[in-house]
Amino acid sequence: MSRPSLSPASAPLQVRGACPHDCPDTCALVSTVQDGRVLRVQGNPEHPATDGVLCAKVSRYPERVHHPQRLLQPLRRSGPKGSGRFEPVGWDEALGDIAARLGAIAARDPQAILPYSYAGTMGLVQGESMAARFFHRLGASRLDRTICAAAGGEALVQTLGGKLGMKVEFFAQARLILIWGSNSIASNLHFWRLAQQAKRDGARLVCIDPRRSETAEKCHEHLALRPGTDAALALALMHELIVHDWLDHDYIARHTLGWEALRERALGWSPERAAEVCGLDVAQIRRLARDYGTTSPAAIRLNYGMQRVRGGGNAARAIACLPALVGAWRHRAGGLLLSNSGRFPVDRAALQRPDLLGARAPRTINMSTIGDDLLRDASPDFGPRIEALMVYNSNPVAVAPESGKVVAGFAREDLFTVVLEQFQTDTADYADYLLPATTQMEHWDIHSAYGHTDVLLNRPAIAPQGQALPNTEIFRRLARRMGFTDACFDDSDEALCRMAFGGEVDYAQLLAQGFAPLPVPDAPFAEGGFPTPSGRCEFFSERLAVQGLDGLPDHLPNHEPAGTDARYPLAMISPPARNFLNSSFVNLRSLRDIEGEPLLEISAEDAAQRGIASGALVRVFNDRGSYHCRAEVSTRARPGVVHGLGIWWRKLGPRGTNVNELTSQKLTDLGRGPVFYDCLVEVQAS
Repeated sequence: MSRPSLSPASAPLQVRGACPHDCPDTCALVSTVQDGRVLRVQGNPEHPATDGVLCAKVSRYPERVHHPQRLLQPLRRSGPKGSGRFEPVGWDEALGDIAARLGAIAARDPQAILPYSYAGTMGLVQGESMAARFFHRLGASRLDRTICAAAGGEALVQTLGGKLGMKVEFFAQARLILIWGSNSIASNLHFWRLAQQAKRDGARLVCIDPRRSETAEKCHEHLALRPGTDAALALALMHELIVHDWLDHDYIARHTLGWEALRERALGWSPERAAEVCGLDVAQIRRLARDYGTTSPAAIRLNYGMQRVRGGGNAARAIACLPALVGAWRHRAGGLLLSNSGRFPVDRAALQRPDLLGARAPRTINMSTIGDDLLRDASPDFGPRIEALMVYNSNPVAVAPESGKVVAGFAREDLFTVVLEQFQTDTADYADYLLPATTQMEHWDIHSAYGHTDVLLNRPAIAPQGQALPNTEIFRRLARRMGFTDACFDDSDEALCRMAFGGEVDYAQLLAQGFAPLPVPDAPFAEGGFPTPSGRCEFFSERLAVQGLDGLPDHLPNHEPAGTDARYPLAMISPPARNFLNSSFVNLRSLRDIEGEPLLEISAEDAAQRGIASGALVRVFNDRGSYHCRAEVSTRARPGVVHGLGIWWRKLGPRGTNVNELTSQKLTDLGRGPVFYDCLVEVQAS
């Protein structure tokens, strides 16, 4: 008997794409696929910013795409909210029921429906294109998407005129680099390679961070300031620049606004005063000021860790003033970079179609206060009670502050919740319907960046797994079931990619090589030209003054200043674990095995006072809740400060909570952002 012939395996293919995750590097990818499976994901060596290198997280993308726990069919809740019990349901039935439920709520008041999303993908298409069109057409409440970068972004707008800065590649030519509020090795790998190149060529690297991170260990100097005191340090640097006349008077006169007022404020911040506030040695502050004032070109890589406190916006403003004082912007290897996202000419109106709202003006709800807002009753000030929630590209039960309240809100039996997801996250456990979404390997998308200035195109490398659908297609189908006949709901994903930049980017180039650089000047502010109302770097912001705010940057103490509550004597920050990206990748066994388990880094001094040994299970607590994890007695923590490394899924923690049980829903001074690193706690052996 002859044996039936087997079909030969197809040849491996390589497909160009883009990393979708919330990272400044926005890497260009090359995925090797064969017979419908992703075999390998690598950095595209032809993309200068990526240079063929990927982080450990994204290099494991095949494990994510083909994970045995991928959601591959729609599910309907079959147990109590939070139980994680579901039953399979067809797409047609699921979308029909969702449309009926949303339609009934919208008939009463569409503002009772709230979208909740953030940067699970940074893609312009799978993020806020078809989804935004759907919610605009519906008239749902708007979401103020503040949870990561709002304070720092607003600070740049008020000071430099936009989310703009130096080109990242020129850090390699700097002679002094201040890495401020960033663990670049973990969160900005390609910048770190440039910093290392500069270091080999003789540059001095200084890290400013409460935690002695992996990056701080490899810099020439580390300033371990107290959380929330960055503005005090920046003002003291200004003080020394003024006193020693390490200033570029010509640049200040021609290209800045508000110098005399800033000068007066800075002279009130001696190194001695700042040292007491920051918990630093006076000599460190003086040395840093001298280095910054006398080294050219000097560059600052500012990151978002330092703006997650009450005065985060003011701190970012103060730091953003420094390059103009010394004329660092004159050099392409001088200045500052927090974000260059403002360089990208994204046509958001075309993608998101706010015109679909018509004359309606729905309320806006801050995603950082979702715990309180889900528990609010209807009122004239708040509007209707939130009756329905659609979550996509986010995991709020794990990542939003004061998660005890977030959980209580999601557990409401009268809250109708739909979650679009790839895995059964903490948030997914509370869904009424759980809809399977595609990964980056399975859909079209187009990406801007904030750490470099290239547009990237993502092609689907494989077909959607199981019954998974792109976010866009889910919202298209739901729009049809809601009776929305607008032509914009027929736009394909590739059509959306083409319209994202309104003809400002060469789409043929994107198709051919996967990326296209923007025409950005090498030294964008060498001759001023800031996109502020005055055209200058605005030390004083009239726009803030009109709002009743201080037009000058200043140090604002934390909402919960260290030493003000004897019950909670330790300041806690919650930087990301090196192998996770917010709550993404936590469910990948290979990465979780590297991280081990949820940890609290604590200094030997603070541990000894509490009788805590390294490896002991501890309870970390304050008035908002408690969190159990392992203690690691570590030189990474300075006395008085502990580090709750995040963001673990709650269900993977020792007692079913994570570090956000302790964080508060208070907001930053600018941008209405969260204050994750403005948090007092106590620690005891469990």
